[in-house]
Amino acid sequence: MPVAHVKTGSAASRRKATRAGPAERIAQELRAQNERFSAAVENMSHGLCMFDAEERMIICNRNYIDLFRLDAKVMKPGIRFFDILQHSVDIGIASQSAEELYAVRKPYIDGAKPSTYEETLADGRIIVISHRPLASGGWVSIYEDVTVQRRAEEELKEQHRRFDAALANMSQGLLMYDADGKMIVRNQRFLELYHATAADFPFGTTHRDALERLLELGIYTKIDVDSEVAKTAACLQAGKMHSTYRYLADGRTFLVVRQPMSGGGWVVTFDDVTERRRAEERMTHLAHHDTLTNLPNRSMFRERLDQALSEAKIAPLAIFSLDLDRFKAVNDTFGHPAGDWLLRCVAERLRRCLRSEKDVVARFGGDEFAIIQSNARGAADAEKLAKRIIEVIGKPYRDKGREMHVGVSLGIALYPGDGQDADTLLTNADMALYRGKSEGRNIYRFFEPGMDAMVRERRALEADLEAALPRREFELDFQPILDIASSDIVGAEALMRWRSPSRGLVPPDDFIAAAEETGLIVQLGDWALRKACGVAAGWPRDMRMAVNVSAAQIKSGGFARSVIAALAFSGMPANRLELEITETVMMDESETVLRTLGQLRGLGVRIALDDFGTGYSSLGYLRRFPVDKIKIDRSFIRDLDKRDTAAIVRTVIRLGAELGITVTAEGVETEAQLEMLRKAGCGEAQGFLIGVPAKASETSRLLRSQEKLRQSG
Repeated sequence: MPVAHVKTGSAASRRKATRAGPAERIAQELRAQNERFSAAVENMSHGLCMFDAEERMIICNRNYIDLFRLDAKVMKPGIRFFDILQHSVDIGIASQSAEELYAVRKPYIDGAKPSTYEETLADGRIIVISHRPLASGGWVSIYEDVTVQRRAEEELKEQHRRFDAALANMSQGLLMYDADGKMIVRNQRFLELYHATAADFPFGTTHRDALERLLELGIYTKIDVDSEVAKTAACLQAGKMHSTYRYLADGRTFLVVRQPMSGGGWVVTFDDVTERRRAEERMTHLAHHDTLTNLPNRSMFRERLDQALSEAKIAPLAIFSLDLDRFKAVNDTFGHPAGDWLLRCVAERLRRCLRSEKDVVARFGGDEFAIIQSNARGAADAEKLAKRIIEVIGKPYRDKGREMHVGVSLGIALYPGDGQDADTLLTNADMALYRGKSEGRNIYRFFEPGMDAMVRERRALEADLEAALPRREFELDFQPILDIASSDIVGAEALMRWRSPSRGLVPPDDFIAAAEETGLIVQLGDWALRKACGVAAGWPRDMRMAVNVSAAQIKSGGFARSVIAALAFSGMPANRLELEITETVMMDESETVLRTLGQLRGLGVRIALDDFGTGYSSLGYLRRFPVDKIKIDRSFIRDLDKRDTAAIVRTVIRLGAELGITVTAEGVETEAQLEMLRKAGCGEAQGFLIGVPAKASETSRLLRSQEKLRQSG
């Protein structure tokens, strides 16, 4: 209950009091003290309640009543302490019974010394109760609501717990420095990253001390401590974040980020980015290097060339454009894995050919390479390198018991005479390469003015060639094949001709290679097959038709169906068709090629191996896939008067006899050649002596006249 206030009265009363006797003055003084006591008690920030020796309330203030939400009418002086407890239970403030509350508080009340404890009310509030014993018996209790304070303390503890948990579970190391530059926070991850102990970096360590300690421990191999301290100071002064990479002695890379704090000081994080940096380096490397050979790619080659040309004093340069000879045959024969292995070997050999660290060899793709030769003192140095490359690349490659052979053609452009910018130099080197490939294999050519005309001519040829088939500009001529023993014509070989309205009769050597490079050979080959079968269908029944087939046709996957369709459409029996293939086809042991050849041979189609003797492993092919005929290349027949060549031809003829394979000699032009072949036991001959290529009508008349002679004889 609030303490009653004693009225001091009017001024007149006070003057009257001054005239009062001693007893009255004492009473007035007591009233004044009571008034001051009441004011003090009522203005306390805490609740207060005083009890006498018999546990009856003497006085309480309003804060006490409000704190426990008691009824002021109940809280009269003289009320027993137990009854107050019961009242608090009745109004739902206490969470226990009055007896339980009394039992808890009784020891504190009876204690001879002051005591303090906490009590939680039913509504969750936390009250701190302080008991102070009185000399005359009884006690005074002070009550303070500390709910907000306790909750703030718990929240602070939770924040500390979360902060500690975050520090302990960070993937990054962390240090925090105060405004005086001393370490005040350090997480465990920092110690783990640097393989250090807490004793190595105690709290209070300065930034400089930490850097010097890292050097002492051998974690950093070299670092400028003064410079790093200055950078940190500049970062703090500017109020901006600063990051840098640290390269550790054990090969790891850390990203160190310094972030100033608004209240002074800064936070440093340490992140192990070793794998990320390696991945970035790998990505950068891949962007500038060929994945197969690890050589610089076209992009990096161009950057290096541009860089060389941009230098203040440009040294003489030679730009090489390289292209492998016969690589397609190797790739088609042994498969892409073997082709990839070969390209890696070529790349390594090209590296060894270079002499200067500034020289660059790059792979542009496929079997195309390029070289920058620095400090090339004119054409002589470039020529020396070109010869060395041709010699080195031309040596055999052996893998898994197989021997592979490729050559290389080179085009060379010299700076500054052949161009003063990268595009011109590369274009001119390509033109020189194109000229070299058109003139043969294993050859190098320097750029010469006017070579661009040849390039334009080749592109025009390819364009005309693509339009020639739908315009029906192709024809077939037929060259007779002679049975040497009987002197009878036994068939003919179909030879493709291109009669262009603008170019006239284009030699096969001029357009077949272009057709193979552009892929048009598949369509041309299918057309020739259908046309030849249609012509042969009108020949005598024992006459055979020989048709040349490219590797691209057989590998297309639909070649067997094309042959069957051509035979069915023409009505010609399969055993009269002879497909002439080269060693390029035979070298390819892929499932598609073997299945296709086996399927055709099973139908009765004859398989002839053309240009026999010009490859590398002809005997091996005959063993792996038996053929019906082998054709000795015309280069051997031309030199038949030479002893060694004649011995080779006789050996091939005997080999055919042993294997039961027909042997046909190509390019027979003289009676002496034919007689020698007859004596050696050669089965067939073909060449200008036997008959020149002729139109279908002329060949048909020749065969029909021979048939009439047979019948009349």
